[in-house]
Amino acid sequence: MRFGLLNILLLLFWLSGSLRVAAQTGGAAAPLVIGETFTVDSKVLGETRRINVYLPAGYAESATLRLPVLYMPDGGMNEDFLHVAGLVQVSVGNETMRPFMLVGIANTERRRDLTGPTDVAEDRKIAPRVGGSAAFRQFIRTELMPAVRARYRTTDETAVVGESLAGLFVVETLLLEPSLFTSYVAIDPSLWWNKNALVRQSAQLLQAQAGKLSSKTVYLTTSSQGDLAAMQQLADVLTTTAARTGLRSYYEPLPTETHATIYHPAALRAFRLLFKPAASK
Repeated sequence: MRFGLLNILLLLFWLSGSLRVAAQTGGAAAPLVIGETFTVDSKVLGETRRINVYLPAGYAESATLRLPVLYMPDGGMNEDFLHVAGLVQVSVGNETMRPFMLVGIANTERRRDLTGPTDVAEDRKIAPRVGGSAAFRQFIRTELMPAVRARYRTTDETAVVGESLAGLFVVETLLLEPSLFTSYVAIDPSLWWNKNALVRQSAQLLQAQAGKLSSKTVYLTTSSQGDLAAMQQLADVLTTTAARTGLRSYYEPLPTETHATIYHPAALRAFRLLFKPAASK
C-alpha cells in the first residue's frame, strides 16, 4: 500500500512538472524578424521588385543616426541575404566593421539582370533572356537608391557585393559606371562571359573613367575554380590604374575555397578590410 501511494505521488509530481513545461513552451509561435521588406514597382524593368533590408543595432533607437548602404544582388531570403546579414551583424557587433545598412535585391530573372551583352551563342543559351545589366543598373540608380534614401537615413557612402554572375555585374559596373558606388566587392566573378570581354577591355574602359576613380575601392577574390588567369589580368590592370588615379584595389585569391564555399569567407575578409572602423584604419 505504501509502495503504491509512493508511486502515485511520484506520478503526480511528474505530471505537475510536465504541465509546467507545457505551459511555458506551449504558446503560439511568433515570427522571427531580422529586418524589413518592401517592394518597388519598377518602370525601368516593367515589374515589381522585392527589397530586403537589414538595419544594424542602434539605428532604430536613434532619431539622427545615418548609415552607409551595402547593396547586394542575389538578395532574396532564399538567396544570399540571410548569411550576408549575419556577417554584417556579427562584424558590427565585434567592431571589425563599421555599421552598414544592408539592402538585398531579390531576383526575378537573375541571368537577365546580371549579364551584359554577349556575342557568344553558348552564353545566350543559359537563359531565355540575357544582357540586361544596363537596365538593372538603371533600376538601381533611378528607382531603388531614391527609394532607399526616402525610407531610411543614409549617408552618401554606398557599396555593392556580389558573387559569380553578381560578381560579374559588380566588375562591369566598376568599369562602366564607377560613380554609382563607393566600394565594389566582386567574389569569384564570372569573367568568362562574352569570352572575357570585360577583362580584355578593362584598361580602355578604366582609362575612360579615370577621373571618377580617385575615391573608389575595389576588392577582388577568386576560388580554386575561378578564372585565375583572367582575374590576375584584371587585378594587374587595376593595380596599374590605381597608381595614376588614386583608386584603391585589392586582390586576394582564396585557393582553399571552391565556387560553392567562397562567398561567406571572402565577404568577411572584404568587410573587415574595406569597412573597418575608423580607429582601426
